[in-house]
Amino acid sequence: MSKFMVVHRNPELSWDIVEKNWRRLADVESAKWINTFFNREEGVRFCVWLAPDAEELKKIFSGLEISWESMTEVEETTPDMWGEKWEEHIKAETTADTLGF
Repeated sequence: MSKFMVVHRNPELSWDIVEKNWRRLADVESAKWINTFFNREEGVRFCVWLAPDAEELKKIFSGLEISWESMTEVEETTPDMWGEKWEEHIKAETTADTLGF
């Protein structure tokens, strides 16, 4: 599965509709909704998804009549990966109980 950032910009959309869509998207099985960052006042949402490809996400959103502004395959980095403690983190992760999650 690849990671995608999907941007939805609908300032005219009522928040009730946004929440209704979130309830429907939470039940999608062919892709996994990870999280969403949003600004309610501006009507913009940045959603992170795991999906086989962008076409699958387009199919999901089109089928639910949810518009999107952009859809981009992304990778992730965090400050931890660039600090001095990175090597310690890697060593700890290889022995973690949650390995593989």
